[in-house]
Amino acid sequence: MSALKYTIFFKDIDKDDSPKVGGKGANLGEMIKIGIPVPPGFAITVAGYDLFLKENQLTKQINDQLKVVDVNDPVQLDSVSKAIRKRIVAGNLPEELAREIIYSYKKLSGLFKSALVAVRSSATAEDMGDTSFAGQQVTLLNVKGDANLLNAVRECWASLFMPRSIFYRVENKIPHEKVKISVIVQKMVQSEVSGVMFSIDPVNNEKDKIIIEAVWGLGEMIVQGSVVPDHYVVQKDTFYLLSKVIADQSIQLTRIGKETKEAPVPAKIKSSQKISDKEIIHLARIADGLQKHYYFPQDAEWAKEKGKIFIVQTRPVTTIQKVKVKETKGEENLAIAATPILSGSAASPGIGIGPVKILTSAKEVGKVEKGDVLVAPMTSPDFVPAMKKAIAIITDQGGETSHAAIVSRELGVPCVVGTKEATKVLKDGAIVTVDGAKGEIYLGGKVTAAKMPVKTEKLVSTKTATKLYVNLGEPERVREVAETNVDGVGLLRAEFMIANIGIHPKEAIKRKEQGKFIEKLSKGLEIFAQAFDPRPVIYRATDFKTNEYRALPGGKYWEPEEPNPLLGLRGAFRYVANPDVFSLELSAIKKVREKYKNLWLMVPFVRSPDELAKVRRIVSSEGLFESPTFKFLMMVELPVNVILLEDFIKVGIDGVSIGSNDLTMLIQGTDRDNSEVAKAFDERSPAVLWALRRVIKRCNKYGVTSSICGQAPSIYDDLVHKLVSWGITSISVNPDAINRVRGVIASAEKDLVSAK
Repeated sequence: MSALKYTIFFKDIDKDDSPKVGGKGANLGEMIKIGIPVPPGFAITVAGYDLFLKENQLTKQINDQLKVVDVNDPVQLDSVSKAIRKRIVAGNLPEELAREIIYSYKKLSGLFKSALVAVRSSATAEDMGDTSFAGQQVTLLNVKGDANLLNAVRECWASLFMPRSIFYRVENKIPHEKVKISVIVQKMVQSEVSGVMFSIDPVNNEKDKIIIEAVWGLGEMIVQGSVVPDHYVVQKDTFYLLSKVIADQSIQLTRIGKETKEAPVPAKIKSSQKISDKEIIHLARIADGLQKHYYFPQDAEWAKEKGKIFIVQTRPVTTIQKVKVKETKGEENLAIAATPILSGSAASPGIGIGPVKILTSAKEVGKVEKGDVLVAPMTSPDFVPAMKKAIAIITDQGGETSHAAIVSRELGVPCVVGTKEATKVLKDGAIVTVDGAKGEIYLGGKVTAAKMPVKTEKLVSTKTATKLYVNLGEPERVREVAETNVDGVGLLRAEFMIANIGIHPKEAIKRKEQGKFIEKLSKGLEIFAQAFDPRPVIYRATDFKTNEYRALPGGKYWEPEEPNPLLGLRGAFRYVANPDVFSLELSAIKKVREKYKNLWLMVPFVRSPDELAKVRRIVSSEGLFESPTFKFLMMVELPVNVILLEDFIKVGIDGVSIGSNDLTMLIQGTDRDNSEVAKAFDERSPAVLWALRRVIKRCNKYGVTSSICGQAPSIYDDLVHKLVSWGITSISVNPDAINRVRGVIASAEKDLVSAK
């Protein structure tokens, strides 16, 4: 066959060919030219589409119907769309065009073969830099054979007139007749893993971060938002992996026989990191290279097959402009619940307040009125008319690169995705406040203990079955305390060391000085690990409250002012919300553990088993659990930890340590640092003693260790006797109480033996 008129291979396309092959096709050809690994393929040009319309006399019929359709009437829009698409799918392919498509397909496949291909639409108005056309036309996967390919081409042409596509063009004032369509035929990548990546943070518009998300199987699931993806954050320039959040994935999209179907993810990998750290960095470098080449932030799709990574699409990020906050009038007069009823992934910033409208499918989009909060399992392009009216959007499923997230950012609508149960927990008509920047949904509209006198006592050199640990925080006393009769460090506080580093961790990341931060923290940790080796050193991850973090240099730029920091942004919630900061601590721990295996990790202020599971996945992604000497512990300092202890244990912890200070305050509703009510603070009250006994007994039942690291055992000998009698594994006290408490433990154990 001589010169091709209606098909053109990627290698012969560049970024200036959008009028011929659409935005998607032009970008594929351009990427090949700059050395990006792209699966081979060809484009059926706009000229082929025009020929098809002409031969079937469809142009006037289509335009006449589109001129009179009311896109805000879902029934009318759907009827017109179906009529147009039916004519296109039933149309005859001109012989010349069909022959050329089959010729190019044979050339792509190789002689006497029929390759599996992906058939994608590529509209001339898409990927323009200010509109995303996210999911507007169809993609058909695993297409094989001449006849199937020709049918798939007609399906792609017809998808230019899906209800969502017609609505989108009208809303964006794009004339229908000016939008033409090319079809991309690309060798199918049977991806074991696939995903998307942004060369900037699409939620916060942070230009120094690259966001990568990954799922098992084919990539359609990540775009549809039907599963929650892994989420990786890489710093630009340094290509430092700031954070990883690993998601459980139970289903994947894969080819089974001749069909593309959902299938279960094998149990052994469903909770595993989808790609290696090395591959994450490799993808980040590609994303950075694409932005530098196009001089504009890029949103790219990738796939991994047999160890090789391919880029299957790139387009401009369409949401980097500042997003307007959506608010209802008079929201300042609307009472808002103190704690969120739901939380998920922050997908589109802003605050939206309004009545809930739950949609179970796109057929119900007509229910949404202007100012409603749209709640759905997940959105698709068919939801766009309703999303346009909504003041905020909440979904059960999806990640930051799902359809709901991308479209919400483009519309400037606050959005929270991946809540898992919004459609079950929320009720139609209920007023809620949606914080898209924090990923939270609310109902409604909007002390250091006094030093105790210590008597001079005779040195107790006795060893006891109940281990005696020490609470430490300042490196200055490490060597002195390590020489005492103590079995390890039961509570190594992070706050003193981080305060000495002299910079807020987020400020360090912004300045690209996280390497220095990790180095300083690891040196501080190493002092403790070395001094106590081989005795354990249990490092409690940072539990700064916001008012304390604000005091660090740069802190005022990163920390909110909270009315009650004690119950605010702290502990495990902060690690999940800011995994890049938590990753700095984990990196320091890993660095120290290269030399000293006695350094363990303890997580403070955990509000739910699900929150603990998320933190555990972050820790797991750093490879710490690969060492058999590593221990992962949890603080018990909230009533929920006591009540649901079995559920927390099932997440996977090696032990607990009771923080009796916070636990007593939260059980009694008393602030021990408030002089007005401090007298009511009593760690030996019946309610607190019940909680302590319950925790110790449950830990013994399930074979995990129990300890206590609050102030109480350093002060009250009678409490130490009770703890030992209940079977506590260890007790951690202040340095000045070591000798006395060792004697009390020995006495208590002796009483136990005598009683038997």
